[in-house]
Amino acid sequence: MRLVIQRVKQASVTVDGNCIGAIGKGLLIFVGIGLEDDEQVVEKYADKVIKMRIFDDNDGKTNLSLSDVQGEILAISQFTLYADCKKGNRPNFLQAAAPDKANALYQYFLEICKQRTGSAECGEFGADMKVDLINDGPFTIVLNEGSF
Repeated sequence: MRLVIQRVKQASVTVDGNCIGAIGKGLLIFVGIGLEDDEQVVEKYADKVIKMRIFDDNDGKTNLSLSDVQGEILAISQFTLYADCKKGNRPNFLQAAAPDKANALYQYFLEICKQRTGSAECGEFGADMKVDLINDGPFTIVLNEGSF
């Protein structure tokens, strides 16, 4: 699993000109599902994201979690996080999970986020999405196999 997490002041996702998900202060999370991922991996990543202390406290230190600031989540599926650019100039995505498996695990990620935070907005799996955001910082973290 690979996640790109951006702390945002606001973010939204549009499909075919219609806004299908929007948040205020919180986390915009791009979610990539790999060949070897399963529900246990998804639970581990969701737990890490929700508990990460990456919001500023009253002293300006990154010491608060998403729940501490009543933040929101917008999660967008993005298989391109598994781009392999080692050969040539055209990336391959052979390490990304097949669409059925990826969608099931993406939905499971959303379910966990909703259970633990009260809500989570999302994009549309497999759709051509337009994502709009205002970074807060900017503050971006990449979580993958070796980062925790």
